[in-house]
Amino acid sequence: MYKIAVIPGDGTGPEVVSEGLKVLEAASKKFNFRYETKNFDWGGERYIKTGETIPDGGLEELKKFAAIFLGAIGHPDVKPGILEKGILLKTRFDLEQYINLRPVKLYPGVETPIKGKGPDDIDFVVVRENTEGLYKGMGEFQNKDTKDEVAIQVSYNTRKGVERCIRYAFEFTKRRNKRKTLTLCGKTNVLTYAWDLWERTFYEVAKEYPDIKTEYAHVDATCMWFIKNPEWFDVIVTDNMFGDIITDLGAMIQGGMGIAAGGNINPDGVSMFEPIGGSAPKYTGKNVINPLAAIGAMQMLLAEIGEAEAAKAVEEAIIYVTANKMKSLSAGKMGYSTAEVGDLVVENL
Repeated sequence: MYKIAVIPGDGTGPEVVSEGLKVLEAASKKFNFRYETKNFDWGGERYIKTGETIPDGGLEELKKFAAIFLGAIGHPDVKPGILEKGILLKTRFDLEQYINLRPVKLYPGVETPIKGKGPDDIDFVVVRENTEGLYKGMGEFQNKDTKDEVAIQVSYNTRKGVERCIRYAFEFTKRRNKRKTLTLCGKTNVLTYAWDLWERTFYEVAKEYPDIKTEYAHVDATCMWFIKNPEWFDVIVTDNMFGDIITDLGAMIQGGMGIAAGGNINPDGVSMFEPIGGSAPKYTGKNVINPLAAIGAMQMLLAEIGEAEAAKAVEEAIIYVTANKMKSLSAGKMGYSTAEVGDLVVENL
């Protein structure tokens, strides 16, 4: 029995979560496992009513679940940053979800803006450190609101945090068993303190994995190669800020936010899975938003809790739908409603 926490969130979040849960129900019947879900109303509406992002004891309760399924956070009537910091970042940090896992995979039938590239060329994974770096929120103002003002933002990196992320990336590359190549993405020529630590740790840990080929690329070069030669990459490991940037670029080359899914992983605790796109409030309630990213997040959730056969079947069903059914991944242009796309995935499990 798997206990799944569900945070539908804001905007179109509840609509895509509904389709992910539809696929979960079908998969549980087909692959003979049991689960139960509990909804948490964390998001913009709750904040507007109560001034509260996460209630007291909320995160402790989440630790009792096998995994968390998140729709989207972001409300047009709430100042940007409040919900993101108060819910997303707080959950990632407090639950020690120190890995952000982002598959970048172009499915058959999905268009990429890169000329001449297809599914065989775009299939890699970014392992992003998820709880340190610039996102730690450390820094200060000096002489604020004067002509001599200085704003200091600290990139906070610990040996423990860096090493556990890098070790996860090596192990993931080993399990993935494709090109067996792990690329460190950084900026060693300019950011000499943080990236000295990252680089030294990377090559020290690499000695324990002689079967894994290691490479290094500056973050600006990585962005360039994503566009020019995405087939060069297998698994990439990087810090929080650079990971945030390159995974959005990755989403675009895999077909857009409508197909991009990600996981916030605590290998020894509870992990959270979500579609990468935002809450898209302008589409709320219209039944036109693409749910495949949320269904892909559910596929990742199934893999993480150990239902590998079900996860594989869900991904194959997504691939069938993109290759044979959908006209587009864009909202309102799919040829189907949100609910109908979910039905198609279920029918082809």
